[in-house]
Amino acid sequence: MSEQNEFFGEVISSYTRAEAIADGFLVDLSDSSCNFRPGLNILQEAGIKFPVAMTRAAFDRTVQKLGEPLPPAQDVSGRLWDVLTMLKYAIRTSAGGDLLFFTVRVWNWVYIKGDRTNRFKHEDVRLKAVCGPGDNAEPVITIMLPDED
Repeated sequence: MSEQNEFFGEVISSYTRAEAIADGFLVDLSDSSCNFRPGLNILQEAGIKFPVAMTRAAFDRTVQKLGEPLPPAQDVSGRLWDVLTMLKYAIRTSAGGDLLFFTVRVWNWVYIKGDRTNRFKHEDVRLKAVCGPGDNAEPVITIMLPDED
C-alpha cells in the first residue's frame, strides 16, 4: 500500500477531466475538432498556452446554449474570442495564484417562464477560472460559473 493510501485510504471514486469532456460536462476549447475557428487554434491566437475547458453551464451562458441559435449578428467564434480575451486580460492583471474571476458581456436571449422570446439583452456574466493539474498533472485551466465547483 502506498504512503498516500495509508493516509487517505482507498480511492472510492474518481472522475477524470477526460471523462467530463466525453460526458459533455466540460467543453474542451483546446480540441481542434470543436471547429470554433476552422484551421486555426483559437487558444494560441488568444495567447493562452495551457489547455482550457469550460463547464457546459458557463459555455451555455457565454458562448452558445446547446441546440439554440445565437442572437442576430452573433457567432460562436466571436463569443468564444470574447471569453478568451477577457480571460487573458484577467490573467495579465492578476496578482498570481490559481484562481481568478472575470466578467464577460454577451448578448443573450430573454426568457419568460422558461420560453425563449425574440428579444435579447446585454448580460454581464461573471466567470471563475481555475488553473490546476489535468489528468496527467499537466497545468490546465477550467472556466466555470462562480457557484460551480
